[in-house]
Amino acid sequence: MDQLCEQLWASASRWKRVSDWPSESLACCAKAGVYRWFLPPQSGGFGWTEREQTIGYLRLAQADLTTTFILTQLMGAVRRIAGSANPAPASRWLEKLVSGVAFGTVGISHLTTSRRHLACPALLAKESGSGFVLRGMSPWVTGVPHADVYVIGAAMEDGREILAAVPRSLDGITPFPGTELMALSASCTDRLEFNDVQIDSSMLLAGPIENVMKTGSGGSTGGLQTSTLAIGLSHAAIQYLLDESEKRPDLKPAAEELHASVLKLQDDLFSAVDGDANCDLADIRGRANRLVLGSTQAALTAAKGAGYIAGHHVGRWCREAMFFLVWSCPQPVAQAHLCELAGIG
Repeated sequence: MDQLCEQLWASASRWKRVSDWPSESLACCAKAGVYRWFLPPQSGGFGWTEREQTIGYLRLAQADLTTTFILTQLMGAVRRIAGSANPAPASRWLEKLVSGVAFGTVGISHLTTSRRHLACPALLAKESGSGFVLRGMSPWVTGVPHADVYVIGAAMEDGREILAAVPRSLDGITPFPGTELMALSASCTDRLEFNDVQIDSSMLLAGPIENVMKTGSGGSTGGLQTSTLAIGLSHAAIQYLLDESEKRPDLKPAAEELHASVLKLQDDLFSAVDGDANCDLADIRGRANRLVLGSTQAALTAAKGAGYIAGHHVGRWCREAMFFLVWSCPQPVAQAHLCELAGIG
C-alpha cells in the first residue's frame, strides 16, 4: 500500500485536464490488486471488509483524489455487475474489469437526483422483443470516453426502471470527451448519449422494477463513499500543515486541532461503516465538507504565495475541495452550508 500511494502521489499533479486521463495510475492500482478489494473470493476478489475498503480509499484519496474518484466509479460498476442475479454480465466483464484489461463506469445519477421529476426521463427504456431500446442521455458519467462498458440506469414510461451493463461497442452510443472542470478534469466526466440503442436480456442487471437503485449490492457504502474521499483529501492538507509546523511552531496549534478533528471524524466514519445505527450520514457528510474546505484553505494560508502559484499541490487541493460542495451533496447538507456562509443560525 505504501509503495502504491507513493506512486500515486508522485503523479497526482500531472492529472490537470481532460487530455490527462490517468491511465498509468489506474494501471498501478490494477497491478496492486486494488480492484479486487471490493469483491468476495468467489468473484475473484480479496473479500475485504467494508472498514478495510474504507481505510484503503482514505489512503488512496490522500495520495491522489482524481484517480481515487475514478476508481469509485469503476467499483460502482463492478459491484453492480457482481451483485446482479443475472450471471451473464459478470461472466463477460468481471475479470476484465478487476484485472484492469477493461474499464467500466456508472451512469445512474439521473435516477437519484432532481432529474427524476421530469415528465420525460433523461434516459428512457422501451421494451422491444427480448430486450429494450434506450433513448436519451446519462449526465455526469466519469471516464465516459474511456469506458468499455457502462452500467446505466433507465426509466420506463410506467415508472419502472432498469439497470444494464451496456457495451460501448453497440450502435447508437455517443460518449462525450469530458468536461473541463474547476478540478478533477482528468476524470473525463461528461454526458453519455443513447440514440435508439438496442440491448438484450443478457445485459440486464436488474429490473424492470420501481426504485431499481435499491436492488443488488452496488452501493453498500451508501452516502459514506464521498465523505471518505473528503476525509482522505483532508488528511493530505493536514499532513502538510503538520510537516510545516515542525519548521514553524506558530502553525502547531492549528495543525494539531485540525489533526484531532480529522481523527475524530474518521472514527465516526468507521462506526457508520460498521453499521452503527446511531450514526447520522448527513452529519458525517456535512462535517467532512467543512473539514476538507477548512483544512485545504488552512494549508494554503500556511503555504502563502507559493501555494497560490499554479502547479503547487496546496492550490490543487483547494480546488479539489470545492468538488464536495456539488458531487452527490444532499440538499440538507448544501442548505446548511449556505446558512453557515450567510451567518444564519
